[in-house]
Amino acid sequence: MSHDTRELGVQQDGPVLRIRLQRPQRRNAMTREMLSGLIAAIENAPDNDQLRVILLSGEGEHFCGGMDLSVVNAPSDRRPRVGDIQRRMPRGANRLIPAMLEVQLPIVCAVRGWASGLGCHLALASDFTIAARSARFVEPFVKRGFTPDSGATYLLHRLVGVARAKEMLLLGREVSGEEAAAWGMIQSVVDDDQLASAAETLVAQLAESATIALGLTKWLIHRSFDVDLADALQNEAFALELSSRSKDFKEGLAAFTEKRPPRYEGR
Repeated sequence: MSHDTRELGVQQDGPVLRIRLQRPQRRNAMTREMLSGLIAAIENAPDNDQLRVILLSGEGEHFCGGMDLSVVNAPSDRRPRVGDIQRRMPRGANRLIPAMLEVQLPIVCAVRGWASGLGCHLALASDFTIAARSARFVEPFVKRGFTPDSGATYLLHRLVGVARAKEMLLLGREVSGEEAAAWGMIQSVVDDDQLASAAETLVAQLAESATIALGLTKWLIHRSFDVDLADALQNEAFALELSSRSKDFKEGLAAFTEKRPPRYEGR
């Protein structure tokens, strides 16, 4: 799998799908073409049985400045029909965030500099986000006169609580990498010069994990927000049935019996 364009890099590196935002001159702010490429990369990842983890990062000093509104709202001779935003969103950001939550592969996100708007939500929707101390997470919507999108009001309060979510969404408070880790928005914060190595260490650990069990457990966590206890228990039984039929399950039992580290193949 390879789709390396000037503004979005998508490269397979063994079991790792590396997705890189490559528009540093605009703080990696997203165009519609980048958004479409990112959606395709994540949605198509499960088709490749070699892939076991996804790494999302940005080129340069910043992770992602959100959607590039100067491009999306560029002057045109023709005014779009009423309802243009409502019609486009389901095919854009409103498709990306569910794809990230639903893909049964772990997503690691490495953030330095600005993670604004959609960029912030990419970090929130990832399974493991590591931030540099220079990182700044911000929800700029209301300050710019419009309402949040791309899952802001779904993701944020589930991670940090309603009071802190309102600080970010209603007041536009910027949150540092250290604060984000302390609030539970992200998994950890590291010195800027340690970000790449910390992300690679985590990616390597996940790439050696029991991929089927890991993916199903991710699915269970996200499904639990929408079901009651009875359905959650039923989903656990379903996932256990599937994972116990995997080759990695047999390897895990053998490794436990033989008192050695397991050698999972992701199958």
